[in-house]
Amino acid sequence: MNAPLFYLAASGMLCVLLWTPYILNRVFVWGIPAFASNYPSKKFPAEVPAIPVWAERAQRAHLNMVETLPAFAAVVLAAYLTDANNSAIASWATVFFWARIFHASVYILGVPYLRTPVYLISWAAVLMIGTQVVLR
Repeated sequence: MNAPLFYLAASGMLCVLLWTPYILNRVFVWGIPAFASNYPSKKFPAEVPAIPVWAERAQRAHLNMVETLPAFAAVVLAAYLTDANNSAIASWATVFFWARIFHASVYILGVPYLRTPVYLISWAAVLMIGTQVVLR
């Protein structure tokens, strides 16, 4: 498997796994019976149990990955299908994956001033892969 496809698969797995922290928090906050029934009370969603800030950030980090992954998949698959696979594309796919790992980490931990620059690095990686395909 070439590097861009490997990092596409790894990014897909990251996306699937990013829901785990906030779902586990929901199980802890709501309790297993309420979680299993999908609602913490009969007044849900008007009355929602308090959610820790880190769990809210974890959910937003997951949703951000859900929004970003299709663009990454599109450019990586376009590169693969047009045989535009080169070392630059492999490097940018690697940058995208590790930037997304770092993005999720700083987002969930609430590290100030890093979330947006790290997101922009992953965004630039998608654009650079797309540029390699389009200018081929």
